[in-house]
Amino acid sequence: MTDVAGPRRPGRRPGNSGARDEILASARELFAAEGFDKTTVRAIAARAGVDPALVHHYFGTKLQLFTASIALPVDPRDVLAPVYAAPSRELGRTLATALLGVWDSPHRDAAVAMFRAQITGGDSGLIRSFLLEVALAPLLERIDRPVGTGRLRAELVATQMTGIMLVRYIIGLEPLASMPSEQLVEIVAPTIQRYLTGELPEA
Repeated sequence: MTDVAGPRRPGRRPGNSGARDEILASARELFAAEGFDKTTVRAIAARAGVDPALVHHYFGTKLQLFTASIALPVDPRDVLAPVYAAPSRELGRTLATALLGVWDSPHRDAAVAMFRAQITGGDSGLIRSFLLEVALAPLLERIDRPVGTGRLRAELVATQMTGIMLVRYIIGLEPLASMPSEQLVEIVAPTIQRYLTGELPEA
């Protein structure tokens, strides 16, 4: 990759009026290219030409910066906290309930706008980082049974998450688009649960 972490504008002074926008732009590029885990606040600051302390000043933690850079209306790990605390047998239902709770809330338009922008923009890096390194990452160790299947299980869950978002909220296919969220949870929770903890065919 060519000069991904190079400074955008060498010599920018911390506190410059455009620093916040530069930080966000640098964060989007690095999170998309390198993923959430491999991207550091120091690298983002270097690319934006600011002091790392200014990144923390504007955005707090790296996760808060990621949330801002992808224009999420809420902190994903706050939304998914009940999922991380749920017993293994309830993960599918708890995850479906948490996600539909956000998507059917006043935050829906912002969440849909973020998803649409990332998909239509032709760069899936931020969506990939969000799903696999932020939203589902705290579950990977728990669902890695047998060992080596955790990533695949998370990706299978991601197919359900993105599919529901696309069909229900962007394409608007009926009857799914107007189905009560409680009914939809009942339909999709067993599939999500199977992806998370059920047996998978051997290769």
